[in-house]
Amino acid sequence: MGVSVSKRKSRSSKKTDDPRIFFRDNLCSVFFRSIFYLTLLTVFFLIYLWLSFTTLISDNVLHICVLSRKLNHPYCLTDGSKPLFQTSTNLSTQSGVLGKDEAICKSQDKNLKDGDMGFIQSSTFGTETSRDRAYGVNVISVADSTTKNTSKEEQDNYIKPKSEEEGYALRAVTKYLQVQRSWISTREKVENSRSCEGKGIFVYDIPSKFNTDLLVDCIDMVPWTNMCKFFKNDGFGEPIENLGQGWFRTHQYALEPILHSRVLKHPCRVYNESQAKLFYVPFYGGFDVLRWHFKNVSNDVKDRLGIEVLKWLGTKESWKRNAGKDHVFVLGKISWDFRRTKLPWGSSFLNFQEMQNPTKLLIERHPWEVNDIAIPHPTYFHPKTDYDITSWQSKMISKHRRNLISFAGGARPGNPNSIRSTLIEQCTLFSDQCRFLNCSDGSCDKPENVIKLFQDSEFCMQPPGDSPTRRSVFDSLISGCIPVIFDPYTAYYQYYFLIPLTKASNAFSQHSIALL
Repeated sequence: MGVSVSKRKSRSSKKTDDPRIFFRDNLCSVFFRSIFYLTLLTVFFLIYLWLSFTTLISDNVLHICVLSRKLNHPYCLTDGSKPLFQTSTNLSTQSGVLGKDEAICKSQDKNLKDGDMGFIQSSTFGTETSRDRAYGVNVISVADSTTKNTSKEEQDNYIKPKSEEEGYALRAVTKYLQVQRSWISTREKVENSRSCEGKGIFVYDIPSKFNTDLLVDCIDMVPWTNMCKFFKNDGFGEPIENLGQGWFRTHQYALEPILHSRVLKHPCRVYNESQAKLFYVPFYGGFDVLRWHFKNVSNDVKDRLGIEVLKWLGTKESWKRNAGKDHVFVLGKISWDFRRTKLPWGSSFLNFQEMQNPTKLLIERHPWEVNDIAIPHPTYFHPKTDYDITSWQSKMISKHRRNLISFAGGARPGNPNSIRSTLIEQCTLFSDQCRFLNCSDGSCDKPENVIKLFQDSEFCMQPPGDSPTRRSVFDSLISGCIPVIFDPYTAYYQYYFLIPLTKASNAFSQHSIALL
């Protein structure tokens, strides 16, 4: 009996026991799950990075900066530096508002720009730029730091050092200011301040070639003006009758003859060297520098008179006794004019070894020289009595001030870092709020123009010029106009006898808030 067998193949089962197929299916499943988890982790990581980084804009350049717990400020990866200042949380101006996520990133290898420590910025008057924002963020951060009574070093109230060298320099300034302020506290302990006991001043009778003979060449001392009119009335200059009693056309470099005349009449002056506590050397070093400033002469000629006066002093026992430590010089120009290095102008008088011990009174001190004492630039106002002072104060208090802000000065086209051109542009653009007096055309040569402008103004902008200090700061103070300081070396690191640390900090903060 035959058996019939079907040739049709049986259907395959849906499930298979083949291990290769099983492994392939599971591998695909694990792969897709891994992709999912990896994507999720990437998203969380990107969120973390977003929270840790911030985008900063400076001078139209985009910077990516990272925030770290180890850093007080963000670190700019694209710029290779830390931002100079912290971010303001609420900075508003007339033209806009800076949010809390905006900051300015400055590179360590860039020089600190003129005006970066200002009370006021050009955006106060009009359209805001990236540079204006730098000033704005800086103003708030510096002002905030001065209002907090912390244990930070004094220079942190004004400047954030960008390098080790700058930090060292600022620490030196702080140290020297502390030493010099200690002289104030010592002076205040004297019971009878009006007594001359222990305060004898001896004035050297040095040859006239070291002082008064230098004024004989007043006609051609400065090419564009006759300096002779400034040397009348013991250095005060000619009277300014239309400004009232006590006003004179005093030159800003007239400190030497003015103080020489006053010391000669000082009640504590002694004529016996053994009774002297202090020895005054009436050397007109500022005019010695000024007479060669516009002439093509060698450095030996510029230094000759300074060397001669030191040789003359070297013959005196009073000088040898304490190596000049109890001697004082009054110099009517800035410290840099007596510390010639690579630049051609000035003398090397203060670089000489013999001049390291004496005290030097100057209109602008060297920030890191403890024996340099800055005293105010001579102004046009020289009252003789207390009544002259009080009557003028009453007049200024009651004065109606029509201008919110004013600026008397000239541009610095040769200095691209100067803020002056920006201030002039903004001031002239918003003339309803600010008045500008152009000193480049000779308008400031007449004291009446400057004083009248300041008397009519609430705030007077005082940016640095050829050097940080300005005579205009004191002209504005006398006129009752609040000076707006852009650089701490203009005032706070200079006139510590006049601006103690606490008052300087309060003024810095209050002025910043008022102007913003």
